[in-house]
Amino acid sequence: MSKNKQKKGGKLRHSLRNDIVNLFSSNQGKQFNYKQVSSLLEVSDKQVRKLVFEILGDLCKDGVLKETQRGKYKMLAADQTLTGVIDVIRRGDGYVNSPDSEEDIFVDEKNMGKALNKDTVKVKIINKRGRRGLEGKIVEVVNQKDRLIVGTLDIQDHFAFLLPDDPKISVDLFIPTSNLNGGKNGFKALAKITDWPDSAKNPFGKVVEVLGKPETNDAEMKSILSAYGISYTFPDEVMNEANQVSLSLDPNEIAKRRDYRDILTFTIDPIDAKDFDDAISVEYLDGGIMRVGVHIADVAHYVTEGSALDKEAAERGNSVYLVDRVVPMLPEHLSNGVCSLRPNEEKFAFSAIFDLNPQGEIQDEWFGKTVINSDRRFTYEEAQEVIETGKGDHSKEILIVDSIAKKLRVERMKEGALEIHGSELRFELNDDGQPIQVYKKTQKDANKLVEEYMLLANKRVGRFIGDTKRKTLIPLIYRVHDKPDMEKVQQFAVFVSKFGKSFMFNNEAEIAKNMNALFSEMKDENEFALVQTMAIKTMSKAVYDTENIGHYGLGFRYYAHFTSPIRRYADLMVHRILHNELEKSNKRYKGLSQTAEHISVTERRASEAERASKKYFQAYYLQDKEGEVFPGKITGLTEWGMYVEMEENFCEGMVSLKSLKGDKFQFDEKNYIVYGSKRGEEFNLGDRVMVKVIKVSVNRKQVDLELME
Repeated sequence: MSKNKQKKGGKLRHSLRNDIVNLFSSNQGKQFNYKQVSSLLEVSDKQVRKLVFEILGDLCKDGVLKETQRGKYKMLAADQTLTGVIDVIRRGDGYVNSPDSEEDIFVDEKNMGKALNKDTVKVKIINKRGRRGLEGKIVEVVNQKDRLIVGTLDIQDHFAFLLPDDPKISVDLFIPTSNLNGGKNGFKALAKITDWPDSAKNPFGKVVEVLGKPETNDAEMKSILSAYGISYTFPDEVMNEANQVSLSLDPNEIAKRRDYRDILTFTIDPIDAKDFDDAISVEYLDGGIMRVGVHIADVAHYVTEGSALDKEAAERGNSVYLVDRVVPMLPEHLSNGVCSLRPNEEKFAFSAIFDLNPQGEIQDEWFGKTVINSDRRFTYEEAQEVIETGKGDHSKEILIVDSIAKKLRVERMKEGALEIHGSELRFELNDDGQPIQVYKKTQKDANKLVEEYMLLANKRVGRFIGDTKRKTLIPLIYRVHDKPDMEKVQQFAVFVSKFGKSFMFNNEAEIAKNMNALFSEMKDENEFALVQTMAIKTMSKAVYDTENIGHYGLGFRYYAHFTSPIRRYADLMVHRILHNELEKSNKRYKGLSQTAEHISVTERRASEAERASKKYFQAYYLQDKEGEVFPGKITGLTEWGMYVEMEENFCEGMVSLKSLKGDKFQFDEKNYIVYGSKRGEEFNLGDRVMVKVIKVSVNRKQVDLELME
């Protein structure tokens, strides 16, 4: 197509589409953005270039192209075989999530082969425009012989089986008694698949670790961690390296740093915290200016690049917080000792210092290495009491930084941030580790105070390194959050209409603004928490990436994680990159993109493990309440059942659709309701119901409920 050649209407679109497909077909494996495509096709007209962009989107929806990164595309071959992870659904079908496909690939049960839930598989695309979108057939299971599975041992006279914890794995592992590794009947164990002959119904395996007696906290938490591939012990090499780090500070290193030891400094953390990542310092300057320091544990000083500690931290990606324990990214000698900003101890920090006027406007800023000495360790509850009463240790300073934090928050909302009032499910455990109370903890001013200063530091560090005005861009791992899915936002509008609310928007920028207005309107209504939950589901997941697309939910153009290097590897890398820039070093880190992708995966893995631990403790709490009736509200709808959160104890269980009486009930995904096909009775999210606890399986972390008439 020449520069001046003009075609109109459908003919132009059809011709362009063919040209674009031919371009990508001739360049298999290569990726282009719409500007490159336009240039290669010699398209210069602005309207035609816009059409090129639209066609690229259409080709992705049609399964011809794949958007590999934001705005970059490559060909998805007709008979292409992709690698991904299979997620089996209850009826036996599955979906393969592949980094090389924009959408998940549906696999019918008859095309699953011997793939098990969470196996890495190779799937061949067999239908691009099927009823479920892309459809495929599994042609190979990758490294299944090394697959580790958690379950319970069922030992017979001459052989044994491992019964998998995962209900989506429908086959048991056959284990010869010689491969039990000391495992006892009924005990939880971690086993490895050793073989699966074509003629065998069950895979063969051997026990690699005995986890303990079932339905004990230690065995169940180890089972959860093992199921998600999270190690709860450190290699000897890593422990030895950690134990060699001294708690004492090197005087020569102190001399190189800005000294904040005589400046009022304090931490505010959960009551059970031991790994204190951050501290805040306060100084009074002339003209009503406050110098607020955000001091972050200088982990990079102790964890040097390429060391055993560094490699282990990179592999773990983050700490994991289960209900009754923490699995740290770094050994406790570092995470809870050397690096932790404990009170009345001199510590090395990497600091972001802000001179702020009473309106929260930055007058000056500084980043650099410091030495600090925290004067006071506040719990959130203690700091909240100071804010509410105006009395207590350092009340003047806490009230000032709280006042500024509130103004920072207001300004964030004006700039387009989404205001989510979060609550967290918490458990009170007795001395034996048994849950005796389940409750929800909501964010208060003390939490928001800390949050605003951490957000400020993260934003300004991201901007300092990532500013596009620089002559040479510095590679960095950003925390990014893409714009919402428009189809999901439309579904959200339909959902809130059931509560008599209207949600409209003209563009992406209005979505967060109008959601905040809706939240403000509903904050005292019973459906408020549910509406916020549904709003979150319209959003993309925040991830780590070297390509900065901004953070939609926070309304930030630049954002990087800087404030938690004890528990997040992303922050450790940001510290190194920032320090190099401050030192005018030209050092660049290789493989940052792969690191960002890896730690995004480990973050999701940790989140899933944390949810599983909460499900276990919910089931544990309810195990003696079978037969009891509770009021609740519907919090989730699926094709197999309704999830109900009981109001008295905040525990969640499921009412199966098959158990509903008086009609045949089905799930309408488009309108997000469960309805009776004969009488038309409907169940909606937020509906209040009475439920009876029918069956509790602590081992499977399941709570079965029955709807009361």
